[in-house]
Amino acid sequence: MADVATNATRTSLSMRQPGATRDPVLVALLLAAIILCAAKPVLPDFLVRLPEAWIPPLAQWLDAFFDVITGDMQEGRFGLIYITRWFAEGPLDFLLGVTANLLEGKYRWPYMSDPIPWAAVAGLAAVIGYYLGGWKLSLLAGGTFVWTAFMGQWELTMQTLSVLLVAAPLGFFVGLVIGIAAWKYKWFDNAIKPILAVMQTLPFYTYLLPAVIFFKVGPTAGAIATTIYATPPMILMTTVGLKKVSPEIVEAGKMSGATRWQMLTKVFIPSARTEILVGVNQVIMLCLAMVVLTAFIGMPGLGGKLLAMMNSLKLGRSFEIGITIVLVAITLDRLSKAWVRKLPEHHPKDTPFYIRYKYTVLSVVVFAGLYLLAQPIEILNEVGRRQSLSMGREIDGVFEAFLNLDSVQAITGTIRYVLNVWVLIPFRDALLWIPTSAFILLVVAFAYGVGGKKPAIYAAIFFSIVAFSGWWDRSVITLYSVLSAMAISMLIGIPIGILAARSEKWSERMLLACDTAQTFPSFIYLLPAIMLFGITDTTVVLSIVIFTMVPLTRYTIEGLRSVPAEMTEAADMAGCSRWQKLTSVQLPLAMPTMAVGFNQGIMFAFFMVIIAAFIGTQDLGQELQRTLAGTDLGKNFVLGINVSLMALTFDMAILSWANRRKKALGLD
Repeated sequence: MADVATNATRTSLSMRQPGATRDPVLVALLLAAIILCAAKPVLPDFLVRLPEAWIPPLAQWLDAFFDVITGDMQEGRFGLIYITRWFAEGPLDFLLGVTANLLEGKYRWPYMSDPIPWAAVAGLAAVIGYYLGGWKLSLLAGGTFVWTAFMGQWELTMQTLSVLLVAAPLGFFVGLVIGIAAWKYKWFDNAIKPILAVMQTLPFYTYLLPAVIFFKVGPTAGAIATTIYATPPMILMTTVGLKKVSPEIVEAGKMSGATRWQMLTKVFIPSARTEILVGVNQVIMLCLAMVVLTAFIGMPGLGGKLLAMMNSLKLGRSFEIGITIVLVAITLDRLSKAWVRKLPEHHPKDTPFYIRYKYTVLSVVVFAGLYLLAQPIEILNEVGRRQSLSMGREIDGVFEAFLNLDSVQAITGTIRYVLNVWVLIPFRDALLWIPTSAFILLVVAFAYGVGGKKPAIYAAIFFSIVAFSGWWDRSVITLYSVLSAMAISMLIGIPIGILAARSEKWSERMLLACDTAQTFPSFIYLLPAIMLFGITDTTVVLSIVIFTMVPLTRYTIEGLRSVPAEMTEAADMAGCSRWQKLTSVQLPLAMPTMAVGFNQGIMFAFFMVIIAAFIGTQDLGQELQRTLAGTDLGKNFVLGINVSLMALTFDMAILSWANRRKKALGLD
């Protein structure tokens, strides 16, 4: 700890020396950008905006490529669509049919005349919750399904879960296999890393259109889009877990004479259990987030109903559906995290079956008992519309009364006017005014100043590709929304994190609130913004702000809590005031951790700005949404890659800075 303190002190002092030299490369980049901006009236047109003649027809080239590999079933031209349609109409449709029949009663194999009663599902969830986390988790799991049934949303929830039950295991299996291959073969790992990086930053619309074209509209396309979207973290966590297995464990396995298969299944995978289960948690949460968003391609369920209610501005019903999605998300998140922490139980060989598998026996007894009990007692089988506790109309009335209050209208009107007229629109217009060449130099200067040479080179390449894509202005408007939201989020989220970190009790409460908020589907964040500010730029930016404040607040708290006690004690002994201790000791040491929050916040912002296209924007998200109405795969991919490249630019710069900062502080 003494070494850490010494290194941190030296680094802090060196960064504060008034005579520190400025980097000539950074100065040159900034000066060049300023000169280009000042000389805009006399610049050649190609330095202001690339001429149309210079824009390569990327979308057309991609369309031609996809047309070749896709094939055409009507013309009899063989291609990938034959394989995907066979899989969609065969194995995938069969699996979706099974889960749909069990949960919804679709009269497919195993040909149940009615779906499983809600009481049996709730009882089973309660037992699983008790096994994994005790009575509190049991109450959450069982209570979630009781709420769903009595709010009249059981069928919608089961439609969503029937797809999730197929997509999540499929994502787990595919991710596990690819992760094992990446761990086994270095060349394969190097090859898929950039692909996974792009996949994790692609907007969700880019997953939807190919799924529709190759797998048809509906649950099959929804399941495939959800699976592909959720697979990357499983691949990464599997690879990380297998690489962390200690050499001693591997050597013990080899000395026992284990075969390759036995080494994999009996040594490596069990040793990487924690990381693999973390991957399972991420797969489940991403599957739930995506299966809600697949409402845009005709996927029924909670997402489809929420989309319909929001389109008709029925905010009360939307609010109820949002609560259901949140409860399901929190339940699945807590259950999967408890599974990660749950250690396998071992029993003596002569232990009776009913004790060795007591929770399995209890699950069967509770499920069967409630299933049989639901046959004569109708309300345990299905909650009818008359018994439903839904208060959507009443909530609509409350919202309407609240929004019609003069004080509320005055406050929201003032905020909307100030942000739109004095902040957002001028900022957007200023970014659009900057010549393309100067804009790229400013981004490169940012990447160089924050992350160094390598991120700067990638920034130049990535933003040049964006410029040559033909969608420069739309990309700048997308970036304007992201930067505006991040600035406001930092002004709100970081102070909240600093205040909460002063108290252990408030830290725990705020972290719990952040954990809960991170399980909210992205649609939910649109509701308060629409209700308060209507359809304006303010609504778009503030919906992103609500979404991005969570990681900023969370990692500010985590960063400040991770500061060594010796450092704060040394500052107290030196007579530092609270402000001096915060600005000179705690924040500098917390910055590497806080950088993770900045990075996540920007990634969340790029994700949310595409969602915000639903309420009307002029950015790439709006164009992406329009592609869903046709078969413009090429345009869809070009737009998606633009979003991905901009997000990766900031991702690489911030992570590079965080790693350098850790090394400078001796924390790496």
